[in-house]
Amino acid sequence: MGILNRLFKIGQSEAHALVDKLEDPIKLTEQGIRDLKKDLEASLTSLAEVKAIAIRMRKDAENNKLQSQDYERKAMLLLQKAQAGQISQGEADRLATEALVKKDEHDKAALHSDKEYQSQQAMVEKLQTNINRLKSTISTYENELITLKARAKTASSVKKINKQLANIDSSGTIHMLEKMKTKVDEEESLASAYGELAGTTKTLDDEINTALEDSKKIDAGDKLAALKAKLAAGSPAGA
Repeated sequence: MGILNRLFKIGQSEAHALVDKLEDPIKLTEQGIRDLKKDLEASLTSLAEVKAIAIRMRKDAENNKLQSQDYERKAMLLLQKAQAGQISQGEADRLATEALVKKDEHDKAALHSDKEYQSQQAMVEKLQTNINRLKSTISTYENELITLKARAKTASSVKKINKQLANIDSSGTIHMLEKMKTKVDEEESLASAYGELAGTTKTLDDEINTALEDSKKIDAGDKLAALKAKLAAGSPAGA
């Protein structure tokens, strides 16, 4: 049994951990506020019912007091009639006694109704205090929920950005950029080298043509020198 209980507790803790991961705290808070509002509605209904009872007890007390006063008034009228000789003293005493009995009954009923009214009224005040506290609690939770939603949204955005920044190196982005930069530098250097080679490297045909051009320049120079010598030989002496 001990092993089974231990296994059950382990499974229960794992289940709770899984639920904690799956459940959204904001949604749970919203549900909690909805539950509190349902409690508030039930409390308001109870308050209305208790108030109705208190009002009825108060009216019963007031009615019984009025009835008590009316029977006392009637008893006095009966005695006055006996004194005036309108009815016999015995009949007046009997009816006045019955009236006073009724008066006493209504006094007791009024006292009972008044006690019930006081009790219900105390309950009304207690319920009203609890309802006011519940309203205040709901209002506080709703305001805090608004703040928490805003903070949660901000935290989520910051978390996403920080995660992206943290994963830059691991994703290889910087490494790829550095590799590409090196490749571009190599390509630019190679292009410059080819440019320099293009300015200095000559083909065989280029070399032959260059040699021939130099020979032509030499022949032309020789011919010019020979022509000058001929002109000098044909000139008169002393000229």
